[in-house]
Amino acid sequence: MNEWTKGAGILLISVFISSVSQILLKKAANVHFDRRIQEYLNVRVIAAYGLFFLSTVLTMLALRYVPLSLSPVLESAGYFFVAVMGYFFLHEKLTRRKLLGLCLIFLGIFVFTR
Repeated sequence: MNEWTKGAGILLISVFISSVSQILLKKAANVHFDRRIQEYLNVRVIAAYGLFFLSTVLTMLALRYVPLSLSPVLESAGYFFVAVMGYFFLHEKLTRRKLLGLCLIFLGIFVFTR
């Protein structure tokens, strides 16, 4: 495995972790708390920000191997991760328009990485 592939894999894992944290924050936003401080100091929110931190560290490690110009292209995979997790965990609909958008994102990633 060459360094570029290793870095791209780390970056995609980082994007996935970031997507998981976004879903956690959205789930936490749908919960009603008695006190305002509980909105910020609960397990889901703290875990989500911990995952964001881990994602940031992994992204910095990945950028040692991946060209900076490729980073935004691979990070756009997060749209796919969030849409799929939103479908399964938040019961959001995947409309034709969303599916078309996701296909265009993957087409762009494929074209740019070739």
